[in-house]
Amino acid sequence: MQAVATLKKIGVTVAGLMASGAAMAQGTLPDLPTLGKPHDHGIGFQNPATELMTDVIWMDTFLLWIITIISVFVTALLLICIFRFNEKRNPKPATFTHNSALEVAWTVIPILILIAIIPPSLTLLFKQQEIPEADITIKATGNQWYWTHEYVDSDFGFDSFMLPKDKLAENGYAADEYLLATDAPVVIPTGKTIVVQVTGSDVIHAWAMPAFGVKQDAVPGRLAQLWFKVDEGKEGVYFGQCSELCGKDHSYMPITVKAVSQADYDIWLEGAKEEYASVPSTVKVADLNLQMVQNAEAVD
Repeated sequence: MQAVATLKKIGVTVAGLMASGAAMAQGTLPDLPTLGKPHDHGIGFQNPATELMTDVIWMDTFLLWIITIISVFVTALLLICIFRFNEKRNPKPATFTHNSALEVAWTVIPILILIAIIPPSLTLLFKQQEIPEADITIKATGNQWYWTHEYVDSDFGFDSFMLPKDKLAENGYAADEYLLATDAPVVIPTGKTIVVQVTGSDVIHAWAMPAFGVKQDAVPGRLAQLWFKVDEGKEGVYFGQCSELCGKDHSYMPITVKAVSQADYDIWLEGAKEEYASVPSTVKVADLNLQMVQNAEAVD
């Protein structure tokens, strides 16, 4: 039993080292404005940080105009029918059965509307789903209830947990960013193509970043991809969430991305390699500790 207690202490020490590493790596970043987060009483999209999100907003506006015109037109027709063709105004019903011109019109016009919608929607879909060559590849693994982010090209990774309220200020976050901020943010340079490989370790999660215009399910046993490129000059902090109901703590696994200049990213990357690559991931440590505990208990 003494061996078990010792191993538990080792596990706590390793977790503490990883948390310290996260704080040290984050400390190399400059102060950044928060550019992508939800706001009270907001009814629109977040400000776009990528070309993808700009296109999503354009498509939404385009469709909104179409459905608004259709809704106003149909409502006007209903009101005309109600007031002009009610029983009081028309005691004698009409005897005609059809109107060829009208029937052609209500068939052709919807077809033309659909044809107008197809090109921009397919263009946007293909832009999202055709993954370009990556400048940086990150693997995001959804766990109950946190994210593991691995920088594939640099051979290191870290777990991102939601920050408790009493840790927000010391990590540089505002009080209203509770439930949004994480202890170890994903850091990326602006102007570079980022490809995120998304999967899950237990149940289905979803990696979603509204300001980037991306959302991808994280399905266990499958490796999906998304991509984005944060526009130059939009250095800042962006918040996302797991967007698939994944269990009781689904609401407590946010995603934090910090977009920085290439120079700041290079500085952070060197520090992150030193801090994160020198410490095993928490998942591996947990598995190793469990195996060692079981072996120790068997010996006892």
